[in-house]
Parts: sequence; C-alpha cells; structure tokens
Amino acid sequence: MDGDEGPGPELQGRLGYLLKHAFFQLEDLHTVHLADGPVNVRELSVLLLLEGREPESQQQAAGRLGVDRTTMVGLLDSLEGKGLVARQPDAADRRRNVIVVTDAGRRALKKAKAASDRAERELLADLSPAEGRQLRDLLARILAR
Repeated sequence: MDGDEGPGPELQGRLGYLLKHAFFQLEDLHTVHLADGPVNVRELSVLLLLEGREPESQQQAAGRLGVDRTTMVGLLDSLEGKGLVARQPDAADRRRNVIVVTDAGRRALKKAKAASDRAERELLADLSPAEGRQLRDLLARILAR
C-alpha cells in the first residue's frame, strides 16, 4: 500500500474515526443480515425498545430512542403497515394512544434479533468472546455517564 492511501495513522488512531467506521461496518452487516426479514435495523431498534415493556406513547418511545417525533411517526407507520405494531387507546387515559407489539411483531422481532446477533458476531469475529464482552462493557460505561 502506498503511503498516500488510506486515512493515515494520525486520523486512523482517533476514537471518533474508529467508532464511526465500526458503526458503518455494523450498519452494512445489519443490512445484509436483515435483508430477508420483515424489518430494517431502525425498525428493529423500535421493536427492541418496546419489547417486554408496558405500552407507551409514541412520544415516550421517541424520547427513549433519541429520535425526533417525525422520525418516530415514520417508523411506527411502517411497522404498523406491516402489522408488527398497533396504536391503541391507553386504558388509563383514553385521550392518549399507546404502541403495542403484535403477535406478528414478536415473531418478526425474534427473527430480526437472530439476524442482528449474526451481524454483531461477524463484526466482532476477530475478537475473543471475552474481548467482545469487554468492548460492550466499556462502551456501556462510557454511555452511562
């Protein structure tokens, strides 16, 4: 490789560069592994967020996912169109709608989680299982601050 190719050692050693490009690789792997399923990686995030929780409003879900309201509406519209989530009146407050995962959504989530797990394993293939856990733990510590 010629010394003028690639980002160079100064940039390649920066945390931002490393995190960004690892994320891009993971996104590409998710695209490949989720291609045969009913959801994309953004929709998978919504289903994972809603899984096993009390139903909540789309505004609450958007806040926890860290997306704006318009983006959340689009994601939910897509998932609802596929029959994977439903908007229902809140039993405690009829003026408010909550989002629930349907039976089809739970089946799709199971399949998508398996595909996502394969994508993550492929990304981390050069790490030992202990190193993969350590990477997750270290990133979680950073995000918990």
